[in-house]
Amino acid sequence: MSIVFVPKKLRGKAKINQETIQRLLDENDQLIRCITEYMQKGRAVECVQYQQILHRNIVYLATIADASPDDTPPITSCSPSSASTPALNGHEETR
Repeated sequence: MSIVFVPKKLRGKAKINQETIQRLLDENDQLIRCITEYMQKGRAVECVQYQQILHRNIVYLATIADASPDDTPPITSCSPSSASTPALNGHEETR
């Protein structure tokens, strides 16, 4: 079971630390592997539950990232080609 499924009485009281984030990232890695394996076997229906958990984990991690202070410098790419690549949603990134 995903660590994101926290009982309501404990929500908002959990301490977010690097260990918790790493556990979620590790869990996401395993979920992606399971989803890939099921898809390769043609068992897409069984993937849905894992995709839902993966989605919930990603949204949770994004929420943590959005709520965290911007005290760390952004990660920049050294690749010159990435500077001119448009974003995935079709809109160019503004800098």
